Amino acid sequence: MKQLAMTFFILVLVAFGDQGALFEKTAPWTPAKTFSSPSDGKVPFIYTEWETFYVKDGLPNDHIFAIRADGKRLWVGTEGGLALYENGHWKSWREKDGLPWKVVSGIAVSPRTGDVWLALFGGGLARFSGGRFDHFNQFNSGLVNDVVYGVALLEDTVWAATTAGISSYNTVTGEWEIYTEKNAPMDEIWCYNANAGDGKVYIAVWGGGVLEWDRKTRRWNAHRDPDREMEIDLYRDDGLIHNITTSVSYIDGVLWAATYFGLSRYDGRHWRGYMDHDSGLASNFINFSLGRSAVSCYNATDLGLAVLVDFKSDTWVTYKKDKPTDKTWTAHVSTGNKEHGSVPTKLTLPNHFVICLDFQGKDLWIGTGHGLARGIGKNYYPGLKTNKKFLRGGLAAPAD
Repeated sequence: MKQLAMTFFILVLVAFGDQGALFEKTAPWTPAKTFSSPSDGKVPFIYTEWETFYVKDGLPNDHIFAIRADGKRLWVGTEGGLALYENGHWKSWREKDGLPWKVVSGIAVSPRTGDVWLALFGGGLARFSGGRFDHFNQFNSGLVNDVVYGVALLEDTVWAATTAGISSYNTVTGEWEIYTEKNAPMDEIWCYNANAGDGKVYIAVWGGGVLEWDRKTRRWNAHRDPDREMEIDLYRDDGLIHNITTSVSYIDGVLWAATYFGLSRYDGRHWRGYMDHDSGLASNFINFSLGRSAVSCYNATDLGLAVLVDFKSDTWVTYKKDKPTDKTWTAHVSTGNKEHGSVPTKLTLPNHFVICLDFQGKDLWIGTGHGLARGIGKNYYPGLKTNKKFLRGGLAAPAD
């Protein structure tokens, strides 16, 4: 089991066959002709105030795999159990407390019933309801595999992304369905993450791009990298930036897709790709991405947190440790890959391998390989605006 958990985020190099080009080439993305930047007197919101949490504070384990805000409550999945943060106090569940499996790799909360669904890395799927855990695995249900990476809910149906395909479970009828390469357009069956919205389910497939399920038509659509190159992005913005996809996030009509080779944005017509050499991404190696709106996306990378604050102006805030010996993280503000300045923060997590994140109102939670942190969103605002606090601190475009 320990070996399974350790291999959870290890990148395995696999050679894939040719992929069919599924999309016509679209017009290349260009930034707005005029935009605000720190040098214009406008800046993005920067999380400078942070709280950190570890085992000593009540977490069952410091290795954080999943975070899910549920109103004023926060659910956290770790390598050693499930935790709940509510009213300033922690409560945790381990196997001795009835949790079917100790490694919780994904969490979804039903807005209809309040049930908490858990993806268990090696242990199947669990429902936590009324203080009781119900366990679903390969032997007692239609779950295709017990190594479950992610879980999502679309109305009354639970979708599980597993290492051997996808399973869906209708909680009203009790019906299970399984999707593999035999009945879905899968080039690979290793499904890494799931997300749902507007009547559709999106699945990140490691090596197979993004799969999109339409509830009305009951049909699959595949989004893949049309240039078929595994080491470079041959044609910019021609489609998904890479087929090794690690997470998907759908919000306000826009799909954000994280890969191990950069970030993609798709508005239904046009694709836009981002890599660390042309954007504020701390690294191309993205574990998880979460859209905050159609124009803003937060990206958990192996070298810190990279936030695309405003799509039109290509404004980024990148939180990272500038040196391994630094005690605190620094926030760097840029447009594209041009940095305008930096702001010190009070984030003290020792590990900047960011694995997961979620929003709770104006606050921001991030989980890493060693600890959990909350960014305090007092006076938070989206996009760009005049912020005299940071301007007084010297955040401005450096002189040429």
